[in-house]
Amino acid sequence: MSQTGANRMRVSFIVPVYNEERNVLEVIRRLKQLDVEKEIVVVDDGSYDSTPELLRRFEGDPEVVVHLSPLNFGKGTAIREGLKYATGDIVAIQDGDLEYDTNDYLKIIARFSDPGVKVVYGSRFTGSIRSRMLWRYWLANRVLRVLANLLYGARITDEATAYKAFRRDVICSIPLRCQRFEFCPEVTAKLRKRGFRIHEVPIAYDPRSVADGKKICAKDGWIAIWTLLRLRFLDD
Repeated sequence: MSQTGANRMRVSFIVPVYNEERNVLEVIRRLKQLDVEKEIVVVDDGSYDSTPELLRRFEGDPEVVVHLSPLNFGKGTAIREGLKYATGDIVAIQDGDLEYDTNDYLKIIARFSDPGVKVVYGSRFTGSIRSRMLWRYWLANRVLRVLANLLYGARITDEATAYKAFRRDVICSIPLRCQRFEFCPEVTAKLRKRGFRIHEVPIAYDPRSVADGKKICAKDGWIAIWTLLRLRFLDD
């Protein structure tokens, strides 16, 4: 599938990674196969496994930019660091694992052929969830969706999706302060408070377990809820 109708816009894929030695090379390979003009900005967030060594293989690769952090700060910090290197028309977030199908980004990017579209989320709940999602993650996703719609009039089905894409001028205009997984509620809240409509595209999702490397925990869920509540009345 090629990127038709989207005026061959350049896409900056920001890939925050932390201890993803089992997946990072395959993620980059799949992104490189996408028929879009792109750059892949990989931010290693202080990994202590072999991830940094694997990423050094891409030195000199014209499509891949690598930033290695000596310390672990969190996904939100890694995304903010990646934005400093992004030069594309569109900025897309890609986790360093294989829970999502990179081909779904072609559908997301295609939506930007409409000049009125500024933000597109990939929705797992209008797409397909290919294996069982643990009940606590399912419940957290539902709570966050309800809060985003109730507090911000977002009218979305998947607030916590990892697949989020923005026109670069839009995401760079948002004063992000996130450090960990609160990137999702923070960016959703601040986009809606600034009047941006969030469009959605159905995507596939294959959730992994903690044993497989999933890093989000119950504490992050409570922080996400608090972030949506706090930013409804305050703005950093």
